[in-house]
Amino acid sequence: MGAEPHGISFGEASRTWARVAALSFGGPAGQIAVMHRILVEEKRWIGEERFLHALNYCMLLPGPEAQQLATYIGWLLHRTKGGLVAGALFVLPGFVAILALSFVYALLGRVPLVDGIFFGLKAAVIAIVLQAVVRVSARALKSNAMRLIAVAAFVAIFIFDLPFPLIIIAAGLLGFAGSKLNLSGFVGGAGHAASKGPRVEDSETALGSELPAHARPDLAWSLKISLALAFAWLAPVAALLAILGPDDVFSRIAVFFSQMAVVTFGGAYAVLAYVAQEAVQTFGWLQPHEMIDGLGMAESTPGPLIMVTQFVGFLAAFRYASGLDPLLAATLGAVLTTWVTFVPCFLWIFLGAPFVERLRGNATLSASLTAISAAVVGVILNLAVWFALHALFASVREVRFSGGSVEVPVLGSLNWPALLLTVLSIVALFRLRLGVPLLLTLAATTGIALRLSGLA
Repeated sequence: MGAEPHGISFGEASRTWARVAALSFGGPAGQIAVMHRILVEEKRWIGEERFLHALNYCMLLPGPEAQQLATYIGWLLHRTKGGLVAGALFVLPGFVAILALSFVYALLGRVPLVDGIFFGLKAAVIAIVLQAVVRVSARALKSNAMRLIAVAAFVAIFIFDLPFPLIIIAAGLLGFAGSKLNLSGFVGGAGHAASKGPRVEDSETALGSELPAHARPDLAWSLKISLALAFAWLAPVAALLAILGPDDVFSRIAVFFSQMAVVTFGGAYAVLAYVAQEAVQTFGWLQPHEMIDGLGMAESTPGPLIMVTQFVGFLAAFRYASGLDPLLAATLGAVLTTWVTFVPCFLWIFLGAPFVERLRGNATLSASLTAISAAVVGVILNLAVWFALHALFASVREVRFSGGSVEVPVLGSLNWPALLLTVLSIVALFRLRLGVPLLLTLAATTGIALRLSGLA
């Protein structure tokens, strides 16, 4: 095969994707900023307009948009193998790191040193999720209509416990209707801000402004690669159901996270709200504080935050798999969870990528995305409140009323050291503007000190 017209070798691209993955801390906004800085500003492989267009497409898809953006750009540069390598490398470092931390957690979770680390991480996680609420709000809530959708989404999930997919579907339909009725509050434009620096034009980059030949619509290619990926995703799920039955923990992991891959729109924090709701309340695979610990792992390692699902699958199989060594079962649970979570991400990109240019400027799709983004604000706020309740209070009681319920903390069970560390984390993040890796390091170190001194 000859050299690519843009002159970027596959080896150089692979090394760059590994670098992007190693630096991808701090959630989707931070990961997208890293990609923009390296690919657009530093390497000048792709221009501002094409980068943002790809991002807007990924925002329409279920799953982690940062990983899908890497897959899309990798495909744009080096076709199928480029997309597979870019997407896989984006996940691999986080998978290895969280698997190692999961082993430590399962075997040494009650050791004061490890316990102290997670005590500190919980406080930092509350601050980080709160920052996500603020950032997404600033981007998504640009009209009273969007603010009302956000409030309605919060009430729906926090008080009435409505399923996350139902909330997202309702918001998308509301945005669609608002666009068709030409209501002023339903205007597109949701998306992560990429950069405040000088704009890099597509024509000034290696890829150029013209559409690569392989990026032109090709139904035959799309169907071929999509069928292969769909088989790779669903065949293991079908095999587990047939061999082990629907009640086995591996079957439940495969089915649940496959469903999640289809319905979880709105970014990592919205997905985590759904996972927490189901894994803790429906399946009973782990406790609320363990879900927060898992998010602390995902926040403190490179890669998508949705890698916390790997930790959930690890603990589920560790505790409920029968006939296998618990650690072997846990490892298989982590691998299975990661497989059914991320293979669909490649499927969505390769299925739609050749047709993505047709989405440019589509006002109706943009309005639906804007409404979904507004609903996500309410969902993430629910996640922040849920985390805070279970991290700061030892006891929480449920108050029921007609049609719904609300969790209320037992004030006497307030953990004062946890509250103080949470407040300090919020100040460090919002006022001192510490980076997420530094905040997590300081919070974990403080947590160790508090645990070893007996103050927490």
